[in-house]
Amino acid sequence: MWFLAGTFGGQAERTCEVPSGRPIAAPVVNTFGDPENCEAFMGSARGTVLLDGKVVEPETHKADLIMVQGAEGNPLTGEEGRFTATGCGLWVQLPPLASGTHSLKIRGRSGDFSTGVDYALTVAASSV
Repeated sequence: MWFLAGTFGGQAERTCEVPSGRPIAAPVVNTFGDPENCEAFMGSARGTVLLDGKVVEPETHKADLIMVQGAEGNPLTGEEGRFTATGCGLWVQLPPLASGTHSLKIRGRSGDFSTGVDYALTVAASSV
């Protein structure tokens, strides 16, 4: 699996090389906290994903138990240490892409929080 990053809010444009034969996963809009936070967040979570101009439906994850490993200075946790939380959000998973260039546009929103990333992806030809 090849993971693409979301944002902490706002828009970003990124260029990325993806290894041939790897499925891709990326957040559309997501958060973590306790089950009540996730329920409120998911109540207004919406998102769109376009791969090469074609709509891809995001997957909904309402309340998954996750393990978080924080690092000092991390913008999400602010400190180091391991803790369990509830993760939720909309994610997109793509099968391995054909070699060549691809456009991936991700937009997400929940309440007044919004995120978006435009990826220019390049998949190298398989070396097999």
